[in-house]
Amino acid sequence: MTTDNIVQQIKECAKKKILYLPHAVRQMLRPDRMISPEEVRSVIERGEIIENYPEDQRGHSCLLLGFPDNRGPIHVVCAPKDEYLAIITAYIPNDTEWKKTLK
Repeated sequence: MTTDNIVQQIKECAKKKILYLPHAVRQMLRPDRMISPEEVRSVIERGEIIENYPEDQRGHSCLLLGFPDNRGPIHVVCAPKDEYLAIITAYIPNDTEWKKTLK
């Protein structure tokens, strides 16, 4: 599947339903992060794929980078399913783990 195809599939699945897995909720609610569902949706709608995991054990997933309004960068790992988009995790990228471009 091409990058364009997976982006389209992610957006189509997100229109149906977004399901936040327990790990994602825990990560989003950490006091040092406090990432809102609206910010995750912004990353889904306007972000870019920076890593693609077609062989992920949870099914094809990918890492998105986005810059929601009034907020710094956010990474979202998601997996499109038939009836929904699964949010596996969401976090603020760390400078020591990511290049200056956050990719």
